[in-house]
Amino acid sequence: MECRPRCAACCIAPSISSPIPGMPDGKPAGVPCVQLDAQGRCRLFGQPQRPAVCASLQPSLEMCGESRQQAMLWLARLDRLTRPSL
Repeated sequence: MECRPRCAACCIAPSISSPIPGMPDGKPAGVPCVQLDAQGRCRLFGQPQRPAVCASLQPSLEMCGESRQQAMLWLARLDRLTRPSL
C-alpha cells in the first residue's frame, strides 16, 4: 500500500517522543510535525535524521482506512492506548 496523497495523518495524530530536527523535545499528539511540507510530505523521508518510529510506520489498510479522517482516528486511538501511564 502507498501513502494517500496529502494525508500526513501519521505525521500529525501520534505523539513522537524522540527528537526531530526543529522539535528537539519530540512532538505532541495532534500537532503537525514541523518537517511536513505544504503537500503533506516528510522533508526527512529517507534521511538519517528521521526518527526510527517514523520510519517504522508503514501504510496499511488497518492504519490508513478509507480516508484521512479514518487514519487520524485510528492513529489517535493507538497513541492513547500506548501512552505510558503517569
